[in-house]
Amino acid sequence: MLNLNNLKPAAGSNRPTKRLGRGTASGQGKTAGRGEDGDGSRSGAYQKFYFEGGQTPLTRRVPKVGFHSPFKKEYQIVNVGSLEEIDVGGREITAELLREFGLIHEASMPVKILGTGDFTKALTFKVDAYSKTAKEKIEKANGKAEVV
Repeated sequence: MLNLNNLKPAAGSNRPTKRLGRGTASGQGKTAGRGEDGDGSRSGAYQKFYFEGGQTPLTRRVPKVGFHSPFKKEYQIVNVGSLEEIDVGGREITAELLREFGLIHEASMPVKILGTGDFTKALTFKVDAYSKTAKEKIEKANGKAEVV
């Protein structure tokens, strides 16, 4: 039976460490396999993880296209039709409630209500944004659409 006290590595997976710099006869003496000179032969030598040995790096070879605004607001969208199907028990519709029902992924991200589908419930909404049709459908059903 395999227990913690009799665990062994797979046969041949552990090799003895190569003894470096122990004289010229050892095969790894003098420069200890590091080459002759330069930064790489010194202890504490460092190369950036994206260094590609002097060839043009991938980040410079790939063409740069387009623009991504750092200020763009990414909304999680919810259609009013999907809210028709769930029973909220008269509570306010907030990001936390939508997260609870699995309609959005994160309550901390902004939420926008869109107008696809039918809506008849008189509910109070407190989210970040609404489409024009969603706001109309909510108000037509005697609900309130408040922006947080």
